[in-house]
Amino acid sequence: MGSEAMLPVALLIGYLLGSIPFGLILTKLAGTQDLRSIGSGNIGATNVLRTGRKGLAAATLLGDALKGTAAVIIAGYLGGSNAAMLAGLGAFLGHLFPVWLKFRGGKGVAVYIGILIGLLWPYAIFFCLVWLATAFASRYSSLAALVASVLTPIVLWAFGHTALAALFALLTLLLIYMHRENIKRLRAGTESKIGAKK
Repeated sequence: MGSEAMLPVALLIGYLLGSIPFGLILTKLAGTQDLRSIGSGNIGATNVLRTGRKGLAAATLLGDALKGTAAVIIAGYLGGSNAAMLAGLGAFLGHLFPVWLKFRGGKGVAVYIGILIGLLWPYAIFFCLVWLATAFASRYSSLAALVASVLTPIVLWAFGHTALAALFALLTLLLIYMHRENIKRLRAGTESKIGAKK
C-alpha cells in the first residue's frame, strides 16, 4: 500500500486505538462504581483518582498515553511520518469521541502526551515538566493541562517543527474545548483542586 493510500487507514487505526476506554474498563474490572456516575463523569485518569484508587488512576494514565504512542508508531512504520501524525490525530479523536460510548469520552491529556512520545519524545518531557510546575503552583490539574498544551505547539514551532506544531495546535484547541466546563469553574473559583473529592 502506498504512503498516500495509507493515510486514511492510519487515521482509522488511530481512532480505533484511541477509542479504547481504559479508565472505564479498569474500574469495571476492579468492581468500582460506573466511572461516568462519579466526579466529573469523565473516563480519564483524573476522575479515576476520585475513586480513591491511585493504582487504577496510574494504570489509566499509562493505558491512555500508550494508545496514542502505539497508534503513532504503528502508522509511522506502515506509512511514514504523515501517516504517524494522522494516526495521532485519529487517536486523539477516538479518545475524545469514542463510538462505543456514544461519542462521550475523555479530555485527552494523557493521549496528548502519548502522541508526543511517539512523534518527538523530548517534547513530552517538556509537557510533563510544565504540567508538574503548574499543578504544583496552582493545585489545579485542568489548569496545568491547559498551560502545558498551549505552550507545547508554540515551542515546537519555535524550534522549527512546523508540521508538528500545526498538529498539536489543533489538538490543543480540541483539548481546550473539552475543558470548557473546567475553564468556567476556574474563572468562578469553583474548580476542584488536586486531592479534593467531589
